Amino acid sequence: MTKFSAFLKDEAGAVTVDWVVLTAAVVGLGLLIFSWVRPAVSNLAASINQELADAQACMEQNNAATCQ
Repeated sequence: MTKFSAFLKDEAGAVTVDWVVLTAAVVGLGLLIFSWVRPAVSNLAASINQELADAQACMEQNNAATCQ
């Protein structure tokens, strides 16, 4: 039973377990923040896409380098 007692008292893998837990926490927080920010970024991208499409249509209609 001394080998089993030595195994229970051994702390060689404790640092690895700590890093795994900390990494999982960071990944979890990242996913949480991503799910919170994603709708705003998606709306912004859609607005930019619409502005670029409007500018392209204006330039194609007027054959001009600038549109207002």
